[in-house]
Amino acid sequence: MSSGKRVAIGGRPPANPQAEAWVRQGDGADISKADLYTARLTIDVMPALRARIKVVAFTQGLTVAEMLRELLEREFPEKHP
Repeated sequence: MSSGKRVAIGGRPPANPQAEAWVRQGDGADISKADLYTARLTIDVMPALRARIKVVAFTQGLTVAEMLRELLEREFPEKHP
């Protein structure tokens, strides 16, 4: 049964700059400037196509995202005036 009393919740603990830096550095992998500024693109595909894409990516030693980024770059190159 509740007594109706309000319980004060303490303030947020002070930030630890070392911990914050460690979290932001990730797993230590090199992060390019392009990786920092990305936008998510979601498409719906049939399960059979998804499976084929995953197999091809795996056999090329890539993630699906890496492989599809390369494919999109080839198909839609940045045009230089």
